[in-house]
Amino acid sequence: MEQFASGWKRNYYGKGDVIVYRLDRRGAGPQPVFGANIKMLVYGEAFWPTYTTGDNSGLIATDSMKNFIQREVLNYTGCDLEDCCRYLGEKFLRTYPQVEGVQVSAEEVPYAGLAGSKLAFAPAGPERSTARIELDHSGTREAVSGIRGFRLLRLCGSAFEGFVRDQYTTLPDIKNRPLHMWLDAEWLYAEPSAVSSGGSITAAVRSTVHEVFCNFDSGSIQQVIYQIGTKLLAEIPAIAEVHLEANNRTWDTVAERGEELGTFTDARPPYGCLGLRLRR
Repeated sequence: MEQFASGWKRNYYGKGDVIVYRLDRRGAGPQPVFGANIKMLVYGEAFWPTYTTGDNSGLIATDSMKNFIQREVLNYTGCDLEDCCRYLGEKFLRTYPQVEGVQVSAEEVPYAGLAGSKLAFAPAGPERSTARIELDHSGTREAVSGIRGFRLLRLCGSAFEGFVRDQYTTLPDIKNRPLHMWLDAEWLYAEPSAVSSGGSITAAVRSTVHEVFCNFDSGSIQQVIYQIGTKLLAEIPAIAEVHLEANNRTWDTVAERGEELGTFTDARPPYGCLGLRLRR
């Protein structure tokens, strides 16, 4: 179910999974391939008759929304998901005045140049930048950015011991395990204007996540994400709140020779899910 920063809505609708690739076929600019999966949701009393009586006279078809998004990305000149969402939302509000508010969210479809090429590319990742902007005729109601899909492996320096033991406990204390962790991060800005950073804040978040995971010896995944969250707030003033959600995907052990060498396989489900919200 969707939620809106501006409050409860009795109706909303829109178009999701709108895939668009803007290609600068000259290989010019910092990002010749700009790919995104975009969702647009709108709300307003003009659309209520569609629900109650089937009167579509004020309704913008979701197919028209799809066409609007895909065609207007050509007119967007930047490379930021956040600015793209804002551009689409502001133009949609100007184009269709019966819309009271719009929420535009996007997830990056990343491509990287082959051997640094500006003309040949391959899919990148698994990390993907995300953005969500809600706008109405008074201005920006919410600006959120994120990175989904961190896949992080550390060979040692992770422990998990001293937890509650009772008749349901079978897990042994572990003093030094290889940790395989998935992580999604999302953050809100202290000021809506800070969302336009040219990608610098997203790059700083990615760097901080990698730095903490590399260098911090932990007693739990909870401790890892707490260290990440506190460092993000301490070092990036533009961030007002951060939400981190991690999955424990530590591989199952097949065979080991002490702590130096082992073979492992993908973890079976179920998996541990751990969340944290921190704000200033």
